[in-house]
Amino acid sequence: MKLDLRKLKILTAIVETYIDTGEPVSSKMLAQKLDINVSPATIRNDMAALFDMGFLEQPHTSAGRVPSHLGYRIYVDQLMHCKPLSDEERGEIDALFNVHNPDPDRLLEDAAQALADYTNCATVSTTITPKTVRVKHIEIVPAGVRTVVILVIASNGVIRDKVCRVDFGITAELLEFINKFINGRLVDKSVNDISQWYINSVAVTLGEYSRLFTPILATVYELCKEIDEGQFYTSGGTNLLGYKEFSDVAHDLLLTMQNRDHLLGVIGSKDDAVFITIGKENSRSELADTSVVVTRYSIGKQNAGAIGVIGPVRMDYAKIIPHLEYFSQTLGKLLAETFEQDA
Repeated sequence: MKLDLRKLKILTAIVETYIDTGEPVSSKMLAQKLDINVSPATIRNDMAALFDMGFLEQPHTSAGRVPSHLGYRIYVDQLMHCKPLSDEERGEIDALFNVHNPDPDRLLEDAAQALADYTNCATVSTTITPKTVRVKHIEIVPAGVRTVVILVIASNGVIRDKVCRVDFGITAELLEFINKFINGRLVDKSVNDISQWYINSVAVTLGEYSRLFTPILATVYELCKEIDEGQFYTSGGTNLLGYKEFSDVAHDLLLTMQNRDHLLGVIGSKDDAVFITIGKENSRSELADTSVVVTRYSIGKQNAGAIGVIGPVRMDYAKIIPHLEYFSQTLGKLLAETFEQDA
């Protein structure tokens, strides 16, 4: 669908005005806003043409129009001019990440919260664990007469721990034996390769001690699986309740924000460095009135994860996209420095 320059200007003005006000845009309002020398009647005719082509909608009987989801797509792909971050905005993001010896897990969680506060939208942050990530060290320490804490440290800096109950009295000799045995079998092995079958095969080599140490081996498997699945954090779900367009679907939206699999399906649908799904383009019906903006971040040359913003279709894309890009670049850089120090 080919649009002439004037219709493109009118569509741009309608989208940006509606993003600012949330109110239907009239031809009179556009005549005052646009720098084109045409009459309100001509603008009305162009708006009618845009409506007929599916780029505008009329929410009720008023003279105003609002962008359709197709209109937003044309705007995002062809018409939008992103707003460069100011030095002050860059400084605010840099300050968020000005942390000495950061915990990678906490960093990702804080990133989701900071973005939710800034955008007044919901946010999602995830990691992707490369298949090259290996077990760096396993430590089993006593926590009680029949309780141990198991720590698994991966080569990408991620640490997972869990309490485990055992059916034997813990002694220094037994702990030394099982620590040496498990590290000997699992250190330098890819966390992706540590399957239930592999753990069972390791247990068999323990012979008569197999049943005794099964709870420990099962816990190690669970921790390796957690590392392999990566991290996942959401924040700002309740921010969506403040938008009138979500009043009828608020309950379903909040349930989706709490469902890891649903959200991973939404933000992991493409491999683009930045991608946007608008309204009905989303695969889940409860997100039909939302837009999702996702950026990937890298650690070195390795795709490490994604950060996404979920908000109303009328979100300020031109502002959010560059902010999100700089945010993810800064996060990736800091994680790369952290993991390099831990290597």
